[in-house]
Amino acid sequence: MPIATLSPQDLRLTIDPVSLGFADTSELQDEALPWIGQARAEAAAHFGLGMDQPNYNLFVLGDVGSGRSSLLKQAMHAMAASRRVPPDLCYLHNFDAPERPLALRLPAGEGRLLRQLLMQAMKTLQRDIPQRLEGQDYKAEGERIEKAWKEDVARHYAELSAFAEARSFSLHREEGRMVFTLVGKKGQALTEDEVLALPKARRVEAEQAEQELRAEITRYIEKTQPLERAMNDALAALRRQVVKPLLDRELQAIRAGLKKQIKDAAKLNAYLDALAQDVSDNLELFHSVEDDGGRQDELNAVLTRYRVNLVVDNGGLDGAPVIVEDNPLFRALFGSIEYQSENDVLVTDFSRIHAGSLLRAHGGFLMLHLRDVLADPLVWEQLRRFLRSGRLQIEEPGVAFSPIAAVSLVPEAIDVEVKLVLIGSRDQYYELQEAAPEFARHFRAKVDFADSFVASAGSRRASAIFVAHACRQSGLPHFSAAAVARLLEESHREAGDQMRESAIFARTEAMVMESAAICQARGPDLVQVEDVEAALQAYVGRHDYTEQRLREEIAEGDVLIELHGDRLGQLNGLSQIDLGDYRFGLPVRLSAHTYAGEDGLLNIEREVELSGPIHDKGVFILQNYLAALFAHLAPLSLNASIVFEQQHHGVEGDSASCAELYALLSALSGLPLKQGIAVTGALNQHGEVLPVGGINEKIEGWFHVCETAGFDGSQGVLIPARNRRHLMLSPKLVEGVASGRFHIHTADHVTEGIALLTGVTAGEPNAAGHYPHGSVLGQAQDALLAFRRACQMQQEHPKAPRRHFRAGDHTHRR
Repeated sequence: MPIATLSPQDLRLTIDPVSLGFADTSELQDEALPWIGQARAEAAAHFGLGMDQPNYNLFVLGDVGSGRSSLLKQAMHAMAASRRVPPDLCYLHNFDAPERPLALRLPAGEGRLLRQLLMQAMKTLQRDIPQRLEGQDYKAEGERIEKAWKEDVARHYAELSAFAEARSFSLHREEGRMVFTLVGKKGQALTEDEVLALPKARRVEAEQAEQELRAEITRYIEKTQPLERAMNDALAALRRQVVKPLLDRELQAIRAGLKKQIKDAAKLNAYLDALAQDVSDNLELFHSVEDDGGRQDELNAVLTRYRVNLVVDNGGLDGAPVIVEDNPLFRALFGSIEYQSENDVLVTDFSRIHAGSLLRAHGGFLMLHLRDVLADPLVWEQLRRFLRSGRLQIEEPGVAFSPIAAVSLVPEAIDVEVKLVLIGSRDQYYELQEAAPEFARHFRAKVDFADSFVASAGSRRASAIFVAHACRQSGLPHFSAAAVARLLEESHREAGDQMRESAIFARTEAMVMESAAICQARGPDLVQVEDVEAALQAYVGRHDYTEQRLREEIAEGDVLIELHGDRLGQLNGLSQIDLGDYRFGLPVRLSAHTYAGEDGLLNIEREVELSGPIHDKGVFILQNYLAALFAHLAPLSLNASIVFEQQHHGVEGDSASCAELYALLSALSGLPLKQGIAVTGALNQHGEVLPVGGINEKIEGWFHVCETAGFDGSQGVLIPARNRRHLMLSPKLVEGVASGRFHIHTADHVTEGIALLTGVTAGEPNAAGHYPHGSVLGQAQDALLAFRRACQMQQEHPKAPRRHFRAGDHTHRR
């Protein structure tokens, strides 16, 4: 197929505003906004969100700006609205093991109610218990118990006193101790000297009597201490008996106040029974504490045990919770336990337990960004453990390594049912599958957002609805149909395809806001196509400094680029530079040299490690294709070198392999190449020209360089024919082609291009594989034969002086 020169109509897609079916976007603002071009992702999202079975979490992969987060939030809220409200979660004091607080789930709103009811019950008990304990019935019975105890004690004491008196000892109490003294015949207490003055027999008798008295005192204590304990137990039982009706009434009021059916009713009842027992065991603290500060502190410490720590309150929800955790630190995601220092010890209790996003999302949906999660290895490992078990244990990381002692707290672990939505890139998704094989088992719903989609009338209307919604939400003026058509054309440009639109709507949204700002600056009106053009030019003006400087270096002669005439073994290739937020194209000179030898092709960039693997692959393909062209001459006696001139930052990609081949064939054949035609295109082993990326930026880059230097009417580009549908060139360039100042040629096969660049046919091999004399390949064939003769001569006469035999030494030039 011969070289084709494209017409202006081939160079970009132009959308007729009339075909959109509306005058301006205000007509579309009430229409529902669909998932534009994301039918696969939408179906996968609804499937994953609707699956109630475990391990059907969602991994959402796609490019930033494709709507992966906003559309999933929209779907999560829609699904959550149809689900029941999940229960509240409370942590309660564990009376049996205070270091292991109890977890209790209650119907939504009941947690707040339980907290209020318990608070009111404690206030009632603080008021009514002292009144009950000061009542006449309690006092009378208490006095009777104390009187009986005192009578028993007095009787035992009288017996002890008689025992002491019989042995000549007087007995009395002093500061809670028993004091006894030996007495004389007249009943007076004997001093120590008087005791020593007694006869020896009397002293022995007194010592024996003292030992008997001490034993009797011990028996007395053994008899009276149980009496005191019995009295205290009787008083405690009396207090419990007096308060029990009040306590039962308050706890029954709590049970009756919780109106909804409680799944953990048995657990709640056990807790309330334990609470009642604890109140009964501490009734003395409720009695007359106004004047006793120490007892009031003790009472307050007891009352804190009866509080409810409502860590998750779903009382205000109308459906399942939807939580987007943008800061997934360990405490924010998994919960935390607060500690405070008291006397150089870290202390805490159940009331200082706080829920994280996972607990708050129970029964609903939680969105996380994978990059944030992977930033903290501790978070990632804890999340993996949670996915494996489905249970969450709230803990405070680092407490075990604290330099001061800490009181441990191990809250009861909780079963959590939550649908995780993990946002990440494609690279992250596949890297994670390799690094963590269990990952795929837990995230079975893959939601893959496309970066582009096939354009249709429906997709264009949906894109116009997107513009209408963006205008309404931001309070911006609406867009005319022509302005929307220009935005759609720019979307095709971003996708690099006349048949496809870009799915990165963040770029479109930015253009909507910037175009509207320009429109508002000139007055209240619809956004017109001129405003969109101005916004696009302003964007370029903010980002093209690097491009401008590189063009200036070419214009000033610092970077050598020939735009006129013919050169041997030299050609202008086209490159694309991607700065992340801006892409542009620039020409780069390629040059080649060939001479007799047996070393083959030298890729200078590869030798100095300035080329990437894709570029090296392209050069190897070129080398093998060149060898296949002249297979009848194998092995080739060829030394050749090829280089990207003035490139110091590395080369990657295979889009210059066609240009490299043309430079080599020019050097071999001795036929110069037209410098006004820049070349881009990849090459396969059959000589077919393959499409390349960044085609629009590359063409426009060469166009601007030619424009700056001045057009001579012959300049243009040679591109792969398979890139024709990818063309979305600027209106200015299209006008340059229409006026005949610039030309765009396409080739399907590499041999078509060499004919265009040299003005000489490439040449077809005959049955023996030889090419016609005078063709490009024929002259290259002659050069290779001359190289072989030179190498053979050198081998036959090794002592002869070496002489580099270059292509062209054997033939006259055109």
